[in-house]
Amino acid sequence: MKKRSVQPRKPSRDEAIQAVRTLIRWAGDDPDREGLLETPDRVVRAYREFFSGYEQDPAGILAKTFSEVDGYDEMIVMNDIRFESHCEHHMVPIIGKAHIGYLPDKRVVGISKLARLVEVYARRLQIQEKMTVQIADTLQDVLQPKGVAVVVEAAHQCMTTRGVHKPGAALVTSRMLGAFRSDQATRREFLAILARSSSGALPNT
Repeated sequence: MKKRSVQPRKPSRDEAIQAVRTLIRWAGDDPDREGLLETPDRVVRAYREFFSGYEQDPAGILAKTFSEVDGYDEMIVMNDIRFESHCEHHMVPIIGKAHIGYLPDKRVVGISKLARLVEVYARRLQIQEKMTVQIADTLQDVLQPKGVAVVVEAAHQCMTTRGVHKPGAALVTSRMLGAFRSDQATRREFLAILARSSSGALPNT
């Protein structure tokens, strides 16, 4: 019989503050000196904001849709959705932009919901490849459109401020579903729209 996984207990706020104090001591400083006295509390509050995506339901964001679109069935594209995330390997920032396109099938969603969907997944410990898949698959599962396309481009501070120290390098990931995967013309149209409206690096068509 397969055992059910047990969700670990979430540490209390005081435990989180003590953990930050420990890290400060490990770094070589004194958490009780004047300049650092309030730092543990500030870090805990910042982490609550950085990782608020764990407390939100991505599918729930897309729950309200609109069907009165007078037969509109052309591509919908929202580009340059800026996000800030954190690398799950080093817990340092990932800063970039997401570009989303979909071909509606009777239903559309409010454009602010696309930005919120990106935000929910960005505000978790992430790798860019996984985040790209999560955004695209959630849109496909909830809206059931004819196709979804997601392109994400971002700079990772785990390689610009440490390690190989390569500032200016950007990672581009994409996920194409439905018509965007099966129809080259549809995919080219989407990428051409992004090329005209975005200054960032994009995949070749």
